[in-house]
Amino acid sequence: MKSRVWVFLLSIFLLCTKAFALDVYSPYVPKNNEIIFNQSMYKIDVIDPKVSTNMKGINYPGLRGANQLVVYTPAFGYRTNTNEYGTEAIVTGDTVTSLSGADSMIPANGLVISGHGLAKKWINENIMVGAKISIDYNKKIITSYITSDTFLYTARERIKEVQNMKLYYIQNTSNYNPKRTEQNISKANDYIDKAQKNAEDSQKYASRAIEYANLAMSTVIPYDPAELKGVWIRPAYYNEKDIVKSVEHLANVGINNIFLETYYHGKTIFPSQTMAKYGFIKQNEDFAGFDPLKIWIREAHRRGIKVHIWFETFYAGNKPPETNPEYILAKRPDWANCRKKMAESAQLDYSVSEHNGYFIDPANPEVQNFLYELLCEIITKYRPDGINLDYIRYPQTLDPTYSTYDLSNWGYTKYARMEFKNMYGVDPVLLRTSDPLWYQWKFYRCNKVTSFVKRVSHLCRYNKIAITAVIFPNRTMALDTKMQDWRTWSMNNFVDGFTPLFLTCDDKTAMGLMAEVLRNKSASTKLYAGLFVTFMNGAASDLIKQIHAARKYALGGIIIFDYAHLTDNYVSTLTESIFKGRKEVVIPSQAEAEQMQQKDNKSGR
Repeated sequence: MKSRVWVFLLSIFLLCTKAFALDVYSPYVPKNNEIIFNQSMYKIDVIDPKVSTNMKGINYPGLRGANQLVVYTPAFGYRTNTNEYGTEAIVTGDTVTSLSGADSMIPANGLVISGHGLAKKWINENIMVGAKISIDYNKKIITSYITSDTFLYTARERIKEVQNMKLYYIQNTSNYNPKRTEQNISKANDYIDKAQKNAEDSQKYASRAIEYANLAMSTVIPYDPAELKGVWIRPAYYNEKDIVKSVEHLANVGINNIFLETYYHGKTIFPSQTMAKYGFIKQNEDFAGFDPLKIWIREAHRRGIKVHIWFETFYAGNKPPETNPEYILAKRPDWANCRKKMAESAQLDYSVSEHNGYFIDPANPEVQNFLYELLCEIITKYRPDGINLDYIRYPQTLDPTYSTYDLSNWGYTKYARMEFKNMYGVDPVLLRTSDPLWYQWKFYRCNKVTSFVKRVSHLCRYNKIAITAVIFPNRTMALDTKMQDWRTWSMNNFVDGFTPLFLTCDDKTAMGLMAEVLRNKSASTKLYAGLFVTFMNGAASDLIKQIHAARKYALGGIIIFDYAHLTDNYVSTLTESIFKGRKEVVIPSQAEAEQMQQKDNKSGR
C-alpha cells in the first residue's frame, strides 16, 4: 500500500515539474514599462546529452562537442561536468542568476546553458546576469532577452553581495574600515532610484549603478600583507628589457610570488646541460642567445618577489615527435606513455582531451632520473624559492562510469606491463575494472607518481626551498582519471602546499572545491587557491568573490592563472584594495643583488 502511495506522489511531482518547466519557459512577455534592449535566438544542439544522442561530444567532458550549445537540466545530474574551454549561464526560473566557465551546478528549478566555440561567442555577446531566457523545446531554440530589468537585477544583486561581504569583514577583521565601500554603495543606490523613475534612460542609470556596485566590491576586501599573491607566468619575453619591465609591473600590481614556466612542452627556457646530455633540445629556441631564468630570478628578488619554478613534469608537449629529431620522444620513443587501446601499437599515443599532448611514463625509472637531474640542475644553478610540480600525474581518462573507461586508461607501457606482471603474475592489458587486481593496477600507477614527488621532496628540503604541486581538487576523480594520489603526498608531508586550479568562474563551485581539498589534506600542507577566472575571461567581480571565498577559508593565498590574461580591468580591480598596501620596495643595484645572491649560495639557502 505504501509503495502505491509513493508511486502516486512521485507521478504528481513529475507532472507538476513538467507543468512548471513548460510554464517557466514559455515566450517571455515584458512587464509594464520594461524595455527590451536586445533579443537574440540560437539553435540548441542537444538537451541533456547522452552518448547515444550527441556523438559529437562523446570524447569531451560533459558530452559537449565542439561549437555546440548544450542545455543541461536537473535530469542530466548535479553538475554539467564540462571543461574550461566553454562558458555557461546558470538559469533559475527564467532569469540568468550567474555566469560560469565550466562544470556548473545545475539548479533544481532551472538549467544551465553551456557553449563552446561559436556557441560560447553567442553566450558571451547576448547573455548577462539578469537576462531573461525562454526555450522552445520542440524547435530547440533558445531566446535571450536583455531588458531594463536586467541591468537593475544585476545592480541589486551586486549590492547584496557587497553588503554580505562587508558584514563578514566587520565581524572578522580588526580595524576594518568600510567607508569607501559604503560611499560607493550609496551612489549605486542613487542610480537605481533614477533608473526606476526614468524608464527611457533606465539602461544608462542602471549601468552606472552597476559600475558603482562593482567599485564597492573592489574595495570591500581589505589588504592582507601575509597573503601569498601569486601568478603563473609563461615567459613570453625575449630580451632583458622586456623582462625587467614585466617584473616591475608585477611589483606595482602587488604580486609577491611568481610561478615561472621553466620546463614546458619538453623544453627548458634556459640553456640546460641536462637536456644536452640526453641529446634533447638544449634550450627552447625562442630564448636562444640569453638566459631568461637568470634575469627573472635576479629582477624578482631585487623587488622582494619570490620565484617558483613551474615545472611540467610528465608532459612532453603537443608537437608530433617526428617533426624534430631532438624532441624527447623522437630520441626516446620508449619513454612514451600510452593508453590500453594503443598498447600494442607502434604509433606514439597522445591525449586528445589535453591539446593532443604527448606524455612520458612515470613508471619508467629512466624518465624519473632524467626529470630529477633536470630539477637538480635548476636548483643548484639558479637557487629559486620553490618548485611547483605541474602535470604530476597520468594523462586524463574518461570518467569511470563510461563502458570504455579501461580502454581510455594510460600507463600500458612495455616497462610498466612487465614490472606489474612480475609483481602480480598478470599483464594489466588483460585486466578489466571488475577484476580483483584492478585496484592494484590503479595504485601501482598512483605510487609511481607519488615516488617521484617523494624524491623531489627530499631534494627541495635538502636545499631549503618550497615544494608545491598542481592538483585536481576532486580527490576521487584525481585518483580515477589521473592516478594522482595527492592526499598521500600531504599526509606524508611530501609537499609544502597545493596549488589546485579551480576551473570555474562561480564562487560557490570554487568554495566546494576548496572544501574538498581542505577535507583531504593535513594541517601542515598549505592551500593556495589557483583561480582561473582571468583565463576564462570572467567578470572582475567573479575574481573578487573567489578571493573572498579563499579568505573565508583562511587559505594561504591565491594564484592567478595566468599573467597573459591579467588584463588592465583585473589589475585595476585588484589594486583598489586587495593587492594594495604593499610597501615601496627599495631596489638594490645589480652589483648589490649579485652580492646578496652569493651570500645566499654560501649559506646553502
